[in-house]
Amino acid sequence: MSDNVKSVFCTIVPPHVLDKLARSEDSARADLAQRTLEHDSAQRTRRRVTALRGLAALAGTPSDSPKRTIYDAQHRAVQPGKKVRGEGDPASKDATVNRAYAGLGATFELYLKAYGRRSIDDAGLPLDATVHYGEGYNNAFWDGNQMVFGDGDGDVFLDFTIPVDVIGHELTHGVTQYTANLEYYGQSGALNESVSDVFGSLIKQYALGQSADQADWLIGQGLLGPGVDRGVALRSMKEPGTAYEDDVLGKDPQPGHMDDFVRTSRDQGGVHINSGIPNRAFYLVATRLGGNAWERAGKVWYATLTSGKLKEDAQFADFSRLTVATARTLYGDGDEVQAVLKAWEEVGVPTS
Repeated sequence: MSDNVKSVFCTIVPPHVLDKLARSEDSARADLAQRTLEHDSAQRTRRRVTALRGLAALAGTPSDSPKRTIYDAQHRAVQPGKKVRGEGDPASKDATVNRAYAGLGATFELYLKAYGRRSIDDAGLPLDATVHYGEGYNNAFWDGNQMVFGDGDGDVFLDFTIPVDVIGHELTHGVTQYTANLEYYGQSGALNESVSDVFGSLIKQYALGQSADQADWLIGQGLLGPGVDRGVALRSMKEPGTAYEDDVLGKDPQPGHMDDFVRTSRDQGGVHINSGIPNRAFYLVATRLGGNAWERAGKVWYATLTSGKLKEDAQFADFSRLTVATARTLYGDGDEVQAVLKAWEEVGVPTS
């Protein structure tokens, strides 16, 4: 791990979606979106850098069991809030609390069973989450230390604990933070986002017992509310740019090929937009190999992330070359290497 762990503030709903909502003719929608944007901007500034010693103090004891604690912010923008469920406690009467608890568990289990990783930091880090955060808060985030979930507004977004892949996505920002520590800007930031989408999707597939062919490859399916007529999720790994095209949300801007790479100064240099390119590459590897995506394809991505060879400012081509080398190290010159080579070629990212 880097000597200077950057604790970035990572949200599931991209700023470009909230920007669109903030310009809505519906004043209630616009006000909620603006409040969410302002909150996220303030948090992002506050969390810019977290000292390594502050993170190390949070570590637990490596264990094959998670240590989960769920807190209730009681609709205030406070952290962590009131403790409402600890590890091993009986289920709550609050479905949101139970979903958060189960999602933390599903994430812990995938990393342990598939990759031998003991919690986010591989050292037994306790998994904390705050639910019912703020009033109509339209986001969920990892702040470097814990998960936080808004309830959504019930119109554009529903409760953010509903999709387990959202929980897995955000916690994976923690895994990245403790391993490759990818800078949250430009292509390295898009890789950071893509890695979270990859493992968020794998956590969902593992929990549901789905093969690569059975999976929907959507991020945030079930999150969009009744106010969205033409949208299925926040992102599609299979077909970037097709998750939504709606009067309320606008058009999904994700590209699936380097020819369509988006150059922008917004969203940390388009981290939530250009992540569609490596996302599609992983989808292509996983479906070409078949079976369970968390096995061969997932192991190549996980070993690349945790290899110590991935620089903090890695570009797509750096990541692609490393995944090829990793596949060769793990599996020799076989189907796995060919699947990785073909996938990157198909999305226009060089591997040599």
